[in-house]
Amino acid sequence: MYRNCSLTPGGAGVRNRDTASRTRPQPRPDTRPDSAPAFPPAGGGPDVLSRELLAPYLHARAADFLRSLRLHRESGQDPQGAADAARAAHALRGSARRISGTLHTFRPLTDTGWADTLRAELAWLSGTLAREHAYAARLNRLLEALNRLSGSGAGAGPATVPAARGRGAEPTGALTVGAARAGALLERQLTLARTRAHSAALQALGSSRFHAVADAVALLASDVPLGPAAAAPAAEVLAPLASGAEQRLKEAVAALPLGRASHPYNAEALVHGLAPAPGGETQDAPWHHVRLLLRLHRYAQEVVAAPADTLPAAQALDRHRDAAEAATAAASAARTPRIAPATAYALGVLHADQRHEVEAARFSFQQVWQPEAAATP
Repeated sequence: MYRNCSLTPGGAGVRNRDTASRTRPQPRPDTRPDSAPAFPPAGGGPDVLSRELLAPYLHARAADFLRSLRLHRESGQDPQGAADAARAAHALRGSARRISGTLHTFRPLTDTGWADTLRAELAWLSGTLAREHAYAARLNRLLEALNRLSGSGAGAGPATVPAARGRGAEPTGALTVGAARAGALLERQLTLARTRAHSAALQALGSSRFHAVADAVALLASDVPLGPAAAAPAAEVLAPLASGAEQRLKEAVAALPLGRASHPYNAEALVHGLAPAPGGETQDAPWHHVRLLLRLHRYAQEVVAAPADTLPAAQALDRHRDAAEAATAAASAARTPRIAPATAYALGVLHADQRHEVEAARFSFQQVWQPEAAATP
């Protein structure tokens, strides 16, 4: 029996006479599908203790983790089973990230030794499970971009590596030989990386290390090792910690070049594009850090039941991360020894295209984060 089943009083449209005055507010519909159940408002009032908010949230996330793990184990070997396993793995990663992020933000309220150990193990698990999906999504993104750049009609379906050397290929809309070879090279490299990531994920899920993590999460579903500070009122302890996560996010965003990002086609993301070391990766790091802080802020708001509409900003930063990593993959492929000049040229065009996508994502984030500036003509 999962604990989060009992957190929502009554059913849809049901008003219990005895509990109507104590019914907790529901989260706004713009939260993510796997967001937390309802809890009292931020601060919880003078009588609500920190542990009364933090413990149920962690119970629910642990139950989500165990449910996703069960679905992953029950998935079959057919294509439908593979799709179910992918969805279960995605949900498993989401639950692991939420538990880890919550333990990070509210660490002073927990048994710190236990929290630090579990956070490290959940980060290992989430990272291991994420790599296979990341490589597959990156390959699909790059192949779609190659199709689009070659004028072969992107968006018609899943991206594939076209055989441009086919005898019946028409010159109009067909991929150039360089683009086709670039696609084949990317497919070889990223498919190999995906296969290795898949093997690593299977080994991780069968390891004693993973079973220890699953056991720890199973215990978390019924008992949260909290420290003495968790007995303090939520308004005095829990809410300030959540506000601290928000403040760290605002400070990190303030350090971003949003003024430059507010101008479309500013070419900021292309700076150092020809440097020996990929300078774009260095300028991307602060944006990636903001993405992580935004995630921690969102999880903290779920705990105190004060959800903010952070989804558009999170989506823009996700696109930024995906485009930056795709550009890095294209640059890495272009450094492959003894490739044809046409292949290297196609990869260079692809790299520039993805860096433009990075720039577009930064512009989108600025428009969301500073709507008043975006509305100024």
